[in-house]
Amino acid sequence: MFCPNCGASTADGSKFCNACGTPLNQPQTGAAPQHLEYEIFGGNLPAVSIRLNPGESIYTQSGGMVWMGGGIVMETNMKGGLMKGIGRMLSGDSLFMATYTSTAPNQEIAVASTFPGSIIDLDMNGNTIIAQKSAFLCAQPNVTLSAHVTRGIGAGLFGGEGFILQRLSGFGKVFLEIDGSLVARTLAPGETIRVDTGNVAAFDESVGYQAEMVKGFKNILFGGEGLFLTTLTGPGRVWLQTMTLPGFAKQIIPFLPKSN
Repeated sequence: MFCPNCGASTADGSKFCNACGTPLNQPQTGAAPQHLEYEIFGGNLPAVSIRLNPGESIYTQSGGMVWMGGGIVMETNMKGGLMKGIGRMLSGDSLFMATYTSTAPNQEIAVASTFPGSIIDLDMNGNTIIAQKSAFLCAQPNVTLSAHVTRGIGAGLFGGEGFILQRLSGFGKVFLEIDGSLVARTLAPGETIRVDTGNVAAFDESVGYQAEMVKGFKNILFGGEGLFLTTLTGPGRVWLQTMTLPGFAKQIIPFLPKSN
């Protein structure tokens, strides 16, 4: 940890800074972190610029940072241990996570999306959000990233994301990367929306998530939507995306040069 007054490194759990004597108030578990100053920029090739003051941190998967100020230090570890690291790998992120902590005032760090689309910022207030694989971009330390196993064979096999999704919980700001443009909806209790498989970016834990077979023989053969749609049932918020990475790849493959 670092002193918020002078930026000196001190041992975790210290009550006072060894360099200047400033009292060090450790954030309590479950307490909301301080306000985070940030800006999302870049249009459809987005990145987020975050300003950190002494002692403030964010974490991201290894390789997520694109630039940072000289007063920021990086620490790479498994964040939660081996089993949580393996769970993150199964959900599309890296085994190791990098935590960036400022030792000086007003230090900038930028984290960029890996695919053209959007970045959304969400406030976690003890709630839980389920997100598609590889959606996690970065977050404050009090936000926990883990793997989420879908309920039901149908949702796992035909929901578009497989059996393993990402689970975000805790307190603080989290940033997710979205393929294409973003649409946010709030579903009332019992309200249902059907979405093409793969176009569900994230949803509140309270939202039901299932796969439903398309009805009608002609719809299955000629409708162009495949055999299944993803069904989301309220109450709760859902975030939808207009593009998917597999769908984008499918469109450009015919135009790639072929080797002789």
